[in-house]
Order: sequence, then structure tokens, then C-alpha cells
Amino acid sequence: MDLARQFGTPTFVYDAAKIVERLNDLRHFDVVRYAQKAASNLAILDLLRRHGALVDAVSAHEIRRALAAGYPAQGDPPPVVYTADIFDADSLGLVVRENVHVNCGSPDMIDQYGSVAPGRAITLRINPGFGHGHSRKTNTGGDCSKHGIWHEQLHDCLVTAEHYGLSVTGVHVHIGSGTDLEHLSQVCGALEKAAVEVGRNVQSISVGGGLPVPYREGQSYVDLDAYFRRCDAVRKRLEARFGHPVRLEIEPGRYLVAESGFLISEIRAVKKQGGNTFYLVDAGFNNLARPILYGAYHPIAIAPADGHANRPEIEAIVGGPLCESGDIFTQDEGGFVAPRRLPLAAVGDYLVIECAGAYGFVMGSNYNSKPLAAEVLVRNGQPHLVRQRQSFDDLVRGESIPPA
Repeated sequence: MDLARQFGTPTFVYDAAKIVERLNDLRHFDVVRYAQKAASNLAILDLLRRHGALVDAVSAHEIRRALAAGYPAQGDPPPVVYTADIFDADSLGLVVRENVHVNCGSPDMIDQYGSVAPGRAITLRINPGFGHGHSRKTNTGGDCSKHGIWHEQLHDCLVTAEHYGLSVTGVHVHIGSGTDLEHLSQVCGALEKAAVEVGRNVQSISVGGGLPVPYREGQSYVDLDAYFRRCDAVRKRLEARFGHPVRLEIEPGRYLVAESGFLISEIRAVKKQGGNTFYLVDAGFNNLARPILYGAYHPIAIAPADGHANRPEIEAIVGGPLCESGDIFTQDEGGFVAPRRLPLAAVGDYLVIECAGAYGFVMGSNYNSKPLAAEVLVRNGQPHLVRQRQSFDDLVRGESIPPA
């Protein structure tokens, strides 16, 4: 309630200690490379940099975010890696000018990069022919996925790289977001096969991200020790084959930030629609799109404005303010409304959507001309406003009306 009163609603709040805790879970890996697309506020990037994480970028402006947060453009291992399936003109010019390491996700990227930056080192993102994720929309492998270089085209890509004098120094496989240990372990085999085909120039292997986070009761984490052992076994076999050390990288996004984030909203209407009760809040899918995109489940809590927490529970549907029927936070994939047992609430109470740190603010939009939410980082018990709420002037900046 104090945060809502100080910063207004809707507001994203992130717990710095939880982010650092999750980063420390992965210390067995040589490099933890944060996939900043999950949550790219400069304060979060700075926090992770200060605690030893490197960073992945998927656009020119994500590269610029990393640089603005204090990451150097170059180093060994590369502090910033650009991973994508295409170059636009901006990103190609930027990686060449700053000499940012490139992880190529398509054969055309090798041609385009090699033609303007011959002789540099690259890594290749491989689509191993299979994928898995918590939703079809988060599956990044297999022949229905646009991501990565198809595994059967690897030889041709190596020939192209050699033509430009590009040294392929690593391979990367990422099959999807929110997958399980069985499918993550299959990544190890695909990585090993690709690395062997690339040969002794391989200096690093990346198992990508995809580590699941338990959003529901009964869900669990992946056994990280078991996963590391399988990854490390591949690394050791490659080191024995190549006769030199091979760096083992992991590229988490959701795992580092999801549980740290909370979206605080205020209940502005309680409606009876036939047999259903709706809690309508001032946050919508313009703030958190995962439920409408994937039918994603998020834990929800009520913070009563009067401080009296012992209230009976009812079945309630939580919706937002947008002029859109799909603006419902309690729905399953396919748009099916799924009421939730929540405490009895009234206008003025606060409703908190939990595990909202990953793919929350970063997927925000101005639909219905709604401003982007504020962001707050809580560090050492103190809240810091790390992004101001968007104003109307921010909203229309860059727009113009042509002369009559």
C-alpha cells in the first residue's frame, strides 16, 4: 500500500535481492548471460552487471541499453552479444562500428556481416530441429520456428563464413522458454554435435535459456545441479577432443527476473455479470500481455486498503480497463475465462499480480492511449523510482498534424 500511495498505480516493483539470488543459482556456469529482453530497465542491467552477469541483446537499442548500463562493447568473453535472425541497417552498422560480438541466427546474416566486417569472429545459433516451451508461441526450435540456422545447413554456413574469413568460435542452441529438464538435456546433445562439426575453433558453447519458473502451486524448478552436470559433461568431451578449454554459457532471462516483479494495480470497479463477479483494475494487457498472449497464469493477491486482511474468498474474474474483451488477467490459453478464488474486495483495494518481472513492462504498449507504467526497484529495503510513469507529452512526442 505504501508503494502504491508513493508511486501511483499501475506500477511495476522489482526486488533486487531476488534477482541476485537467482543469478547466484547459476554460478556453476562459466558465464551467465542475461537475456535482457525479459526486463531491460537500465537499473536491472546495472544490477546484474555489478554482480557479474554478462548480457545478450536482440536489437540495436538493446545493445545501446547495455552500453548505457556500463557494459563495455568488447572483451573476452564478450560482455555484449547480439543474437538475432536478421540485421536491420541500424543493428548491422552498430555491431560493426562498436565491434560487438554477433551470434548469427540465419545464413543471410553471415553473408551480410562478412561483406562489411571480414575476418572477425562469430558464433552461430543453431535450430536443432526440435523445440519445447510453455506455449506454442514460446517454442523456438523445429521447422515451424523462425529462429536459428537449420541444423542441416551448418556445413554450408561454415563454407560461407570461411569465404569471408569469419572465424566461427562458438555454437548456441535455445529451444524455447519455460521448458523442462528432459528437453533442456536434449540441447546438450545438439550442441555437442554442432560443435564437433564446427571443429577446433570452438571456444564457447551456449545452452541458451528457457529455465522454467513456477507460477502455479505444484510447479517446480529444474534440477540445476543435474542440468549443469549434463552440460559440463558435453563441455569436457569437447575439451578433450579439441585440446583446449571450452567456455560454458547459459542465457537466462525469465529465470533471473520473473519472481522479482510485482504489478501493483488498484481495483476501480466491482461488477456482477450474471453469475460472475469481476474485479476491474487500472492495469490492463497494455501493462502485462502474457495472459492474453499465452493464457499465462500469474499469482494474484489483494492488499486491502483498510488493512484488514481476514476476508472471505469468492470466485472472481480480474479484468483491466481496456476497450477489449480479451483484457482479462484470469484466463487460460485460447481466451477461456478462468475465475480465481480471491479475497472479497472493494473499490480502492489494491490488487497485486505476482511473478510479473519477466516479459511484463517490456511488452507494454500505449493501446487506448494508456501511458506506460512506472517502474520501481527495491534495493536494501529502499524503493527507487527507476522509470517515471509516461506522461501525455511523452505519449504524443514525435506526432504532428500536417498543415491544412
